[in-house]
Amino acid sequence: MDKDDVDSADYSIEVCADPAAIAADAWNTLLAAQSEPTPFMRHEFLLALHAGGCAAAATGWAPRFVLLRRQGRLVAAAPAWLKAHSWGEYVFDWAWAQAYQRHALPYYPKLVVAVPFTPVRGSRLLAEDGAARQALLAALQALARQEDASGVHLLFGDAVDQTAAGAARWLPRHGVQFHWQNRPGEGWPDWPAYLADLKRDKRKKIQQEQRRVAQAGVALQVLEGPAIRDEDWAFFHRCYTATYLAHGHAPYLDEAFFQRVGRTLPAHWLMVVATQGEARIAASLLAIDRARGIAWGRHWGALAQVPCLHFDACYYRPLEWCIDQGFQRFEGGAQGEHKMARGLLPEPTGSAHWIAHTGFAEAIADHLGREGRGIEAYLDELGEHSPFKAAPA
Repeated sequence: MDKDDVDSADYSIEVCADPAAIAADAWNTLLAAQSEPTPFMRHEFLLALHAGGCAAAATGWAPRFVLLRRQGRLVAAAPAWLKAHSWGEYVFDWAWAQAYQRHALPYYPKLVVAVPFTPVRGSRLLAEDGAARQALLAALQALARQEDASGVHLLFGDAVDQTAAGAARWLPRHGVQFHWQNRPGEGWPDWPAYLADLKRDKRKKIQQEQRRVAQAGVALQVLEGPAIRDEDWAFFHRCYTATYLAHGHAPYLDEAFFQRVGRTLPAHWLMVVATQGEARIAASLLAIDRARGIAWGRHWGALAQVPCLHFDACYYRPLEWCIDQGFQRFEGGAQGEHKMARGLLPEPTGSAHWIAHTGFAEAIADHLGREGRGIEAYLDELGEHSPFKAAPA
């Protein structure tokens, strides 16, 4: 990369095609200093995605991690991937790719700053200060030009990332997810108290669904951290794979990935295992951050069909666990208006996009403006349908 593309002589710039070549301590230390660090941005998680081949050049995720150093010290970094497709991103740009194709222009490759297969908001532009963050954005643009990429896409960045990208005149895009927040103050004391604050029809539906699971003879066990054994990870992967295949899709993640993150990030996992009689039949997987009191619903799978088990294992038991542990937040993953009936309320998410082609940049900016107004109206409409008797403060 031409250093003149970045508006500072204070930085040395490195583009790394293998996260194993990046010092884990330096990366994780920089991450910990950001406004919204998550386990998914830790070096161990990103390395597991690459080392197992889940996010690697062979699957259309060619690593191009961008590192900025000042006097040899890492001061800014971003996980970037040169993409040959748009799968596994959860910020959908297929229509943009089709528009490029109609005009006989290549949309791929594109450069994506993201955590593969992980629609979770958090810090993406790791930087020790605002100047380094702006230099990092400039370096990403320069890399895109060098790789003949159509643009750069910063997905699910935090508010600091979004502000920095806006200052660099990247195009903002907004989406919606559904997140649960604990009651302000001391929080709900227990699951019955939480249910009592829901509207009667929502409360009755949850109680009926949990009864159906219990009447089917299904019991749920919660395993945390080191209590999740290698055989539990193997079982979970069987469930996860079976469910993907049942929906006609190949799974993104393999067993080696799950086994690896289980060993390298043991404190960040929670597994809910469903047993019917003597047989284990399903499991859901959450990531957790005890220090910040946040849980993220991530994956689910089942070997047998039991009505309402998905809701119990993926929402009700995790929410009950969060309440018991005093957690403040549970994020339910991408999409899903049905989550509102369980007490997860709409939250805006954001991405930012730099488009190299001037004409397409103008057209996309116009589209995003109209789309953004639609998202605002959608959030307003959802806000009128709170599942609670009185909306939480």
